[in-house]
Amino acid sequence: MKRRTLFKLGVASAAALALGGGAAALLHSGLRDGRLAEAGREVFRAVARAVLQGGLPSSEAARQVALDGLLERIDALTLALPPHAQDELSQLLSLLASVPGRHLLAGLNQAWPVASETEIQQALQGMRLSTLALRQQAYAALHDIAAAAYFTDASTWPQLGYPGPLAI
Repeated sequence: MKRRTLFKLGVASAAALALGGGAAALLHSGLRDGRLAEAGREVFRAVARAVLQGGLPSSEAARQVALDGLLERIDALTLALPPHAQDELSQLLSLLASVPGRHLLAGLNQAWPVASETEIQQALQGMRLSTLALRQQAYAALHDIAAAAYFTDASTWPQLGYPGPLAI
């Protein structure tokens, strides 16, 4: 592929994502008043199921409690972000919550709540290994926020065999 063709493809892709992201932001808000909106909660609940597989409790009731706690900690994290970072995260979540954005950015055919953990893991892996920096950055944000918000809670440590920090 020639450089000029590649450049045109890149510009067209960026324009399509920007247009799709703008439309998605109007339809689905990722954050509202600094907290996860319903669309953002659906994305992070699904991402957490895939990223934390094996680290979540095995019983369904305990798993839901753990995921609810994770979403509360993500809310605390997003409230602490500066406004420009909140806007960027909201745009990302809005785009991922839309059907076209989910297809183009994540490569996920199923809606987040109904996709299997395997499908979500494959979508995340595709983002992680993508040649597009935008997809890699989206993956890093989703993965790092979900994992950090989950493992900052001391109640998650015993399941992993981590005794906690040493008292000095």
